[in-house]
Amino acid sequence: MASAPARLLPRRDGDARTTLADVARRHRPVSAAHERVIPVPGPLGELLPNAALARGAVVGVEGVPGAGASSVALTLAAAVTAVGEWAAVVDLHGSLGGRAAAEAGVALDRFAVVRPPPRPQAGGSGFPMDRWATAVATLLDGMSLVVADLPRSVRAADARRLVARAREREVILVPFGPARLWAADTTLRVQAVGGDWPGLGEGIGVLGERTIRVQVDGRGAAARPRSGALVLAS
Repeated sequence: MASAPARLLPRRDGDARTTLADVARRHRPVSAAHERVIPVPGPLGELLPNAALARGAVVGVEGVPGAGASSVALTLAAAVTAVGEWAAVVDLHGSLGGRAAAEAGVALDRFAVVRPPPRPQAGGSGFPMDRWATAVATLLDGMSLVVADLPRSVRAADARRLVARAREREVILVPFGPARLWAADTTLRVQAVGGDWPGLGEGIGVLGERTIRVQVDGRGAAARPRSGALVLAS
């Protein structure tokens, strides 16, 4: 492709060029785009094949409220932002926002949170099903990992299209919610099954670190289920 004639190129002074170069340097990913996996450090990584997430993988995360599933999903997002790439979440229920992400180690300058608009007439909030799928699909076009908080129903056709899009774009898709809501393929399934709060005795005391138990299974190298513990700061 021939380069544009010099007269058509935008003119920038030296200061502008320096500023643009600085922005590019600061936002350049640490990992090369052609690398096929993103490493996941710590105890969670030890439960994953090769201690990493493969690009294009679909990693389902589930657990009853309070079991630690949100922390697991955000730990995966933290691994992505730690290598200089972008993660995002479609947060339907307010459990995956910026504060929780920061506590999980997510770099907030590389993290996007998308929430549905309020619906005053219903006293709550939510995406119409088609808009939820559109929001997730749009994020898959520009992120390295997308956590998709699952609504109460997901059309099987939408789920399959999102899986295909994630694989085509080589983006890690994390359906977040009960496995029964996700009528499509998953590469890995990570289930948080709760844990203890040391420091709390007989209903009183200061909460310390929390240990949550996690089970991982899936296809291929993850066909044999594995379980372990994650220690979370209070």
